[in-house]
Amino acid sequence: MYNFVQQNLYKIIMDDSNRNKSLASPVIDINPELRNIGFADGVNINGPLNDAQKEVMIEKAAEKFGEFLHVLGCDWQNDPNSKETPTRVAKAYVNDLWSGRYNAFPKITTFPNNEYDGIIFEGNIPVISMCSHHHQTIMGRAHIAYIPQINQEIIGLSKLNRIVEHFARRGAIQESLTVRIHDTISKIVSSNKGVAVMIEASHNCVQCRGVNHQGTKMKTSKLTGEFIESNKTRNEFYEFIRS
Repeated sequence: MYNFVQQNLYKIIMDDSNRNKSLASPVIDINPELRNIGFADGVNINGPLNDAQKEVMIEKAAEKFGEFLHVLGCDWQNDPNSKETPTRVAKAYVNDLWSGRYNAFPKITTFPNNEYDGIIFEGNIPVISMCSHHHQTIMGRAHIAYIPQINQEIIGLSKLNRIVEHFARRGAIQESLTVRIHDTISKIVSSNKGVAVMIEASHNCVQCRGVNHQGTKMKTSKLTGEFIESNKTRNEFYEFIRS
């Protein structure tokens, strides 16, 4: 079994990185990449795959999806528009929709910070994900902020995008996705003074099935440190989102 399978227990602790601790802001003391191993929103049970392993998975998944279509009464093998669909769907899952389950966590570059201790904010980061319940798309935007200390490494700006992309490209529950992104940033910038993540997204499982309501959006947020303790800092974060 790949060494991602760990003997860690889930434990809720206070974030020792933040100067001001709050019972309203717990941080899970387990690497976000090691949570829910094998689940739709977790890393593949055998860890990241190389190209050859992905091809084997695609071939097997395509075979099973063809069987799935047969059970639904679809003569896909004789339909010119559907005869490659099982392979297309399998490739889409492995290479795109669930790529965050099969690719290694991206290398996150950090840089020295000798004088800045204000908010670092990046907004409108695209979120393209898939509902773990119905395998329908989740599409929206993520807004991220953190406060470093002076003489602490800061994250390369585009690496925030890569963190979002990595965790979004899986099956997802938006609440958990928000926490994974937050906790990853908090661990990389380990002595931060606060981290804030807000996601707003539309869920196709609401719009195309069930209640069939168009135009709805779900909003989730995870804030710690000064973003919880200081009204001024929290308001500045949300003002950045609005502007």
